[in-house]
Amino acid sequence: MKPMLSIEQIQNVFSAAGLSFENEQYAKLSFYADILCEYNEKVNLTAITDPLGIAEKHFLDSIYPFATEDIVPQGAKLIDVGTGAGFPSCPLKIVRPDIDLTLLDSLNKRLDFLKLLSDKASLEANCIHGRAEECGSKSDMREQFDIATARAVARLNTLCEYCLPFVKVGGAFAALKGSDGKTELDDAKKAVAELGGEIELFKEYTLPCGDGRSLIVIRKIKSTPAKYPRKQAQIKNKPL
Repeated sequence: MKPMLSIEQIQNVFSAAGLSFENEQYAKLSFYADILCEYNEKVNLTAITDPLGIAEKHFLDSIYPFATEDIVPQGAKLIDVGTGAGFPSCPLKIVRPDIDLTLLDSLNKRLDFLKLLSDKASLEANCIHGRAEECGSKSDMREQFDIATARAVARLNTLCEYCLPFVKVGGAFAALKGSDGKTELDDAKKAVAELGGEIELFKEYTLPCGDGRSLIVIRKIKSTPAKYPRKQAQIKNKPL
């Protein structure tokens, strides 16, 4: 059966952004698109289902910031918080197989998709069902990761409380945001400092389709105080 998104189409999108990968990696992304759209018919994973949209707004959007900035060390332990359909970490894992990947999500039906994807695409990802504010307090997960990532989960001040507890001192939290990233960053400065972070990088860029994006990297410079993360109601009602 013909793939809904061909290797050539993916290659063209990445070439337009100045990136190039192996055909084997493009083939895995093509397979990812197929399985995503097929699964999406029974479980709502994404509103973007057109081939170009998937290539640009999911695959390129997930890989570009990490391919153009030196954020993820070789062999890094990476946790994707609220990963949903696997963005940004699964496309990143396809082009960076050295990454030790953990996928965290609170919905079992999304985890079922991620386990299937991991198995069929040989991603070797560790899929964990749980809420970030609960898992971030567990000894086997707290401050155990070199990198935490998140895309389109919550506003940055809230997102920092979800993600920074997972990051070891010296590691980093990379947040992928839209064109309003600067406003979110300004509002999150108190939270960043309170949770043991320091703003390392803010970068604005544009996808080939014209959509504005922001990359925010927060370096973990000291341990997160034990009282964080708080319970969900507290995080929601009184964000830092």
